Parts: sequence; C-alpha cells; structure tokens
Amino acid sequence: MDALRVQDPARIGAYVLLARLGAGGMGQVYLGRSPGGRLVAVKVVREEITEHPEALARFRREAETVRAVRSAYTANLIDAGLDSAPYWIATEYVTGPTLARAVRERGPFPAGTCRRLIAAMAEGLASVHAYGVTHRDLKPQNVLLAAQGPQLIDFGIARGVEQTALTQDGQAPGTPGYTAPEVLARNEVGDAADVFALGATVAYAAMGRAPFGVGDAAAVSYRAVHEEIDTAGVEPGLAALIRECVAKDPARRPDPAELIRRCAVDTALVDDPTYQPLVAMADVVPDTPRRPIHAPAPSLHDLPTQGPTGPAGPTPSVPARPSRRGIPWLVAIGAGAAIGVLVATVVWLLPGGGGDGGDGSAAGDGGDSAGGAPSGQSSPEKPLDDAAPAGPPQYIQDIGTSRHSWNGLRDSCNLPGEEEPPLQFQYSVTTAETDYTGELPPGKAEIGYRLKYEEPNLPPYYVAVEVKPPHRLDADGRPTTSGLNSDQFGSVSKAADLYEGDETQWTFLTYPDDFSSRADGEVRPAPPLSVDPGEWTVVYHHATSDKSHKSVLCTGFMSEAP
Repeated sequence: MDALRVQDPARIGAYVLLARLGAGGMGQVYLGRSPGGRLVAVKVVREEITEHPEALARFRREAETVRAVRSAYTANLIDAGLDSAPYWIATEYVTGPTLARAVRERGPFPAGTCRRLIAAMAEGLASVHAYGVTHRDLKPQNVLLAAQGPQLIDFGIARGVEQTALTQDGQAPGTPGYTAPEVLARNEVGDAADVFALGATVAYAAMGRAPFGVGDAAAVSYRAVHEEIDTAGVEPGLAALIRECVAKDPARRPDPAELIRRCAVDTALVDDPTYQPLVAMADVVPDTPRRPIHAPAPSLHDLPTQGPTGPAGPTPSVPARPSRRGIPWLVAIGAGAAIGVLVATVVWLLPGGGGDGGDGSAAGDGGDSAGGAPSGQSSPEKPLDDAAPAGPPQYIQDIGTSRHSWNGLRDSCNLPGEEEPPLQFQYSVTTAETDYTGELPPGKAEIGYRLKYEEPNLPPYYVAVEVKPPHRLDADGRPTTSGLNSDQFGSVSKAADLYEGDETQWTFLTYPDDFSSRADGEVRPAPPLSVDPGEWTVVYHHATSDKSHKSVLCTGFMSEAP
C-alpha cells in the first residue's frame, strides 16, 4: 500500500482514509477505518468517468453483486454511497498478496499446493455460483491469498444469470488468456467459463508464466480459442486436470464439485507449507493516515519482479520534484498496473506472465555522464542512417514493434512489456491537471522514474521513454481519422543509463520539451498535447542500441482540450 497523496480526500462517507491500496480503470481503492475502528477497503469511482452511464451502471452492479454474495471466499460488502458523486463502496479488509504477486516473487507452486489451490478455489466458485453469480474475470490478480484461504476479489464484471451484459457489441468481458472460448466467440457466460479461468489461473501458479502466452490481446485470445494450453513442465496428473478445466467445449469441463473430488486433498491449503509463508507477505496496516512529509511524484507505482524485495530497512521517501536545473542531462530539442480490488493488497498493473511487473528504469546523477547537454541547450543530433555504429543508445528508432495503446477508462494498456524489468522500479506520470504542486505549466506532461533501492556494480541498462498521441498523425502533425495510434512510433527521450550515479534519485522528463519525433532520417519537435486531446500512451524501453530495444512498461495519461 502507498501513502495518501495531497489530492486524496481525508474521508469518504463515515470512513477515515489511512492509505492507498491500488487503482484500476474504475477508480481508486483506499484503506479506511470506521468510527468504531473497523478496517475497510473503500473503492471510489474516478471523477472523469462519473458522467458515463455505462460505467456507473457497472459500478452499481458490482455493489449489488458483492451485497448479494455472502461467502467465506469473498470480501463482504459493508457500506456504499451510490446516490451521488463521489460514488463508493466499502468491503471487508482482508490481508494477503495476490496469487500473481506471490508467484512473481516466490516462484511457481509445487503440484500438491496447486491441487489444494484448485480444491479451495473450486469451493469458492461453488459458493458464488450458488447465489446465481458468475465471476467472469477470475485470474491470478483476482485471487487473494489470505490467512483463512484464497479470496475471490473484484466482481466488477460479474453478473447474475438473469442480467444482460453491459459490454459493447464485439467486446467480450474478461482478461485475454483467462477468458473462455465461448465468452470470446459468442459472449456466452456461464459457470463453466469460471472453471476455464480457474484452470488457466492454476496453470500460471504451476508454471510461473502465462498459460496461453503473451503479446497482443487478440493473439492471446485466438490461442485460447483455437490452441492447447501450455502445461510444459507441469506434473502429468495436474497437467491433465488443468487441460480438462480449459476444454474448448464448456460441457466437457468438470464442475467445481467434481474438481474437489478429483483433487482428493488430505490437508487444507492454509496448512500447506508453501502457502503459509505467502500470507506473511501482506502489507503492514498503518495506525494513522499515511501522508508523505515531502509530496511524492503523482501516480507512483512499484513494480517488483522475480527476486529479492530489496534490503531491509525503511523505504526511501519520494523526494519533492526537483527543479529542472537539477537534471542537467535532459535535452531541450524542440518547440512523461489488477485492477481496482476491494481488499488489502498491492495491485500490480500488468497481467501475470507477460510482464506482470513491467517497468522502466531511472538514470542520471545530475551530471553530464548520460551523454546529454544541460537543460535549455541543444544537443548534437545523432545521425539516423543505417551505417551508424552500434553502441550505447541515444535516440531509439522505430523497429516495427510499437503496438502499445493506453486505455484511460481501464487505466491499462493493450499489451504488457516485451521483457521483464529491473527490480523495484518506480514511475510516475503527471499532467498540469493533476500536478498538485503547481509547478507544471498547462500543456505539459511530466514523466518520472527511479529505482527504489540501489543496485550497485551492475552493467549499464539504458532506458528511453516513448510518448505517442491517441491517433495517428499525418505528415503535417495533424491527427488522422484512420483509428487509434496502436502502431505508429511516437516521440522519444534520450536514452540514459539506469545505474549511472544515484539510481534512487528521481529523474523527471517533461513532454514535449525533452522529446523528439524521429522518422525518415529527420528530427522533429514532439507534437504538443493540444494537437490531439485524449488518451496518450507512455512506453518505457530497455535499449541496447538505437535499433535494438524492448518495451518494459506501458502506461498513459489524459490530455484535455485547451
């Protein structure tokens, strides 16, 4: 969980807010305390979507679903404010990591643990189905490993058998790789679709990777519909059970009761020696509201990957935003992570197995070692010809892989990163509309990044940031009508070495000042935000040369019309 920010309310309804638990496309989730001292998770709808009738209908339906389902495997509804903005719901506060986080940080589960997980989750699904509700978005990020056993969370798209879907024509609900073929092909939602998702989720737990691969959402969904699930390396008996759960024909999938019988567990999951240490990964609950002494960078995110969580001791505080004179390597060249859950857990932005902790990296110690010029001065441009020698990257070029696109309503991108990121990366993206310190002028976006802990004696790791507008731009820099900008390369910042200097110090880039558009051998100033108001995409790249780079994180921000 994170400290509250300056712009966060002190309370919602009768609940004093103590910390941030996570964020998603619908809104922000806070840890709250009731007047009597009870801890709750409070989910608040984002202001920018309160005028969307479909979004509000979905949120109200989530509240009614959670209210209707009274199960030992779900966080029960305690209170709600659904009559006027801000709209919110409060549920029981339950501690524990998500399954995605546990696998990412501790590795795949043994076969015996996976069988106990199947039995426990099947029992949870049977309990939910008994209320006439299908979850529709079961996945590693929506399973909380609590002391009392796994909890099913985030009923944002769940619905009863009598309800009609709120999705638009041609848009199936759920998450690619965990959504059943009949839902993807015909939007036919039933209990068997949850069993498919259970099988895919346990496959991830057993392997530590996405069961239908990673990449473009459409490609992952195609594999889920037409190809076999990946169970390479899984114990044969467990692999066979997983394959039955994800059978293409829903009629051939075992129901939850049959799964429990087939698993034939002799001990509870909570007594499993692999499961017990995972419960201790839960965050420490603050006694009083947590607000930083120094205002943190807005939209701060931690994205750990496999490996240790960093040295013991307190987390370095996020410094106040430095002046741009304090970052002399920035170049002036022209004219910046599950699901909103209702329980106590850190929410990671990227789906498990395909960059489930994607990120970028920080660089710069305030000196010129990153290869740039002091702020306010021009830097010599590197030639863009094919004969340019390989070496430390400066300005990455289009290699035909820029297919990321950020969705503001969901607060997520269509694709995960192409490779795993460095450990303990943090990032922030701020616009003038959200810059509560008042330092950022209108029409600008500020993109920050750093490492939470030092990683000494590591080889160079160059990071470049790409920013692109919502729509494709024509040769004159005007948005076209040819659809969303999912494949046009954007403007880029100069690459910098993550491990140069003090990597725990925040580095901030200002868009469009520190970015340029490079195509057809020409260097152009980055287009201003005013040219195309809407959902701008930000992609962090790991570059080994100007023409060799892979994405490690995708996020974005909203730009409003002037």
